[in-house]
Amino acid sequence: MEIKYKIWIETNGKVIFGKGRDAILKAIDEQRSLNAAAKKLEMSYRAAWGRLKASEERLGMKLVDIGIHDKSMQLTPKARAIIDRFEELEKDVEKLLYNADQDFQKLTRQNGK
Repeated sequence: MEIKYKIWIETNGKVIFGKGRDAILKAIDEQRSLNAAAKKLEMSYRAAWGRLKASEERLGMKLVDIGIHDKSMQLTPKARAIIDRFEELEKDVEKLLYNADQDFQKLTRQNGK
């Protein structure tokens, strides 16, 4: 038995942040380029760009900055804070669901005896 879940954050029914955007930002942080990040994630540049821009617009803040001299991309402090908080949220939910899963397993074992 296993409890499944998927977490994302919306505003007005539109996605702001979730696993996909988390992966895009982490890949940008690692690759320093949206194009390289998209390739790493095996998605089109257009799809990655669209999700990034949609999140920035819906949040009303920039998530990436572009270097003046080398044109490399880097995450803004706000983007890093969002990633960190999203990871905390996922850990909290995993812990909650693990405990619930243990409870369900105990109940089903008791009923099976």
